[in-house]
Order: sequence, then C-alpha cells, then structure tokens
Amino acid sequence: MKPKVVAFDLGKVLVDFDYSIAARKVAARGNTPLPDLAHYLSHSPSLVRYETGQVTRQQFFEEVRAATGFRGTLQEFGEFFADIFTPIQPMVEIHAALRQRKIPTYIFSNTNDLAADHIRRSFPFFSNFDGYIYSYEVGVMKPDAKIYETLEARTGRHGSDILYLDDRAENIAAGAARGWQIILHESPEKTRAVFVKCGLLD
Repeated sequence: MKPKVVAFDLGKVLVDFDYSIAARKVAARGNTPLPDLAHYLSHSPSLVRYETGQVTRQQFFEEVRAATGFRGTLQEFGEFFADIFTPIQPMVEIHAALRQRKIPTYIFSNTNDLAADHIRRSFPFFSNFDGYIYSYEVGVMKPDAKIYETLEARTGRHGSDILYLDDRAENIAAGAARGWQIILHESPEKTRAVFVKCGLLD
C-alpha cells in the first residue's frame, strides 16, 4: 500500500552529529576532562530531562555548568552545544524529491530546542516539512506511545498510511506495532530503494 505521509527521524537520518565537537569547545572553557565531557553531554540524565521538556534551556545550562565548570555564557554554550550537526546530503535530496511529488513529510525526533533552533537557522531544507513533532514539546521520547499518538493526531493518518524511517530499531518497532510502514535506516541507498518499492519515488 502506498503511504500517504512520511515521518523522518532527524539525527543520523537527515543530519549527522558528533558531541565531541561540542565537548572540545566546552572543555576549553571548563574543568572536566574531554572523554568524560563528551560522554556527559550525550548521555547525561540532564540531557534526557531537557529532551523531554522537564527542564528549560536555562535550567539545562545551569546543570551542565555545575557539572563541568563551564565558564562561558548561556549564549556561548548554546552555540557550542548546537553546532554539532552536518546535513546528510543524499537524504536531503530524497526528501526534496518527495516534496516535488507533493508527499507530506514530518520531522519526528527526540531532540531539544537548542538543536532544533540551530538546525532551522543553519540548513534551509529543514523549513520544507509539513510539521514537526519533538520530544521536548510532547514531554516523552520515542519509543513512548504518546509521541507516536501525537504524530498520528498531527497528520490525521494512522496505520499503513504512515511510512516512518529511523536509525534505531526500538523506535521503528514501536511504529510497526501501530501498523505503520517502517524503514530501519542504514544508508541513503537502502532507504531510497524502499521508497521506490513503496511507489513514492522512481
């Protein structure tokens, strides 16, 4: 069955990211060793709270500053923390091809407002989606059912009308359990082949 909408995960699907970039910059203004800092920035409970909307940008910054000894401002930290992304150009081109065919597309991402704002400012393709479902706004992260329900409500679609691609198996499994069509994203070439098979691309 040909899908009616496509939901894209963001990180490692449309944009790559590397927390070590932020860690190097923050470490230069703090007192935490670099390996520890890179792990902290990408895996800390503070980040989970931030990406589920439990703390604000300011509160997240204060927690990071207390943990790392960072001596810069919130604005400086925001620039360091967000500037970790690079577009995955073949996937950007796949999205553009879907848009040319008038297929509605949505961002469906576990993320925070610093990252979302930076990507919106930095990468023009990011403005060309019909909607955006972010964990920090919904209050839960994938694979929690609530965020999947939110996407269904926003799109007005359910079951096999939705095609969802993500690089994490547990996230697409939750979509499959709702009857969505799914792609475990491994490479642009493999993903494009599935779009062709679904009748969305030639």
